[in-house]
Amino acid sequence: MRSYLRIWLASARYSLVRAMMFRGDLLIWSLVELFWMTANVLIVVVLFEHTSSVAGWDENQMLLLIGTAMLVQRLLMGFFWSSLFEMGRNVRTGAFDFFLAQPGHPLFMASTRKLDPDGLANCFLAVGLVAYAAHRLHLHPSAFDVILYAALILAGLVVHYSILVLTMSLTFWLRSGQNIEGSYFTISEFSRLPREAFRGITSILFVWILPAVVVSNAPARTLLDGFQPAWVLWLLGTAAAWLALAVFVFNRGLRRYESASS
Repeated sequence: MRSYLRIWLASARYSLVRAMMFRGDLLIWSLVELFWMTANVLIVVVLFEHTSSVAGWDENQMLLLIGTAMLVQRLLMGFFWSSLFEMGRNVRTGAFDFFLAQPGHPLFMASTRKLDPDGLANCFLAVGLVAYAAHRLHLHPSAFDVILYAALILAGLVVHYSILVLTMSLTFWLRSGQNIEGSYFTISEFSRLPREAFRGITSILFVWILPAVVVSNAPARTLLDGFQPAWVLWLLGTAAAWLALAVFVFNRGLRRYESASS
């Protein structure tokens, strides 16, 4: 574990130095993400000018849910997105050989090569939105609830990471898999909706099979209603299961990889 930590710290230090060398790009991408987050909040504000609730959630509860979903996604973008986004291209071109020659597991090396400070910076805005909504709702979560909320955010990050790894691992089988990452964004869009909005087949698909809804609803419910064992156990179990599946599919795909020298 110490060797992996040293590898990650070296990659993070390189990414930060590189970001400081191109401050203009860092500023522009930070603003792009800020505008995207602002647009999502404005959609909720405008929506509640015409209704008092969505699936039983009022405006402040929806803002708390949106902030939670944004926090998980910004963490993914900051820590893993750029690295995994390039994985598909590297597999297609044979450049993935570079990761096979590294001292760690190829998935770890391919997942953590780059860090995006712009995505991480906007995590603070997501936290601010959650805090604002909690204040408007007069919530007073205990220290245990806050710690549990943070743990569930990390579990949600694991789920998002696993879905993205599964998506990008398809490039081991699909040689022309350009824009395959779009399927991840399609699934993640549902994380900004309340669990109660899904019924019937959509509930089975997006709550139980594809856990896009649980990753945001479970942490948000913890702040709203306190510790709920069913939500916690389901999200933690889902995170473990999807991570195991992602690693399995990646390793199977790795067997099919044809290096540039083959």
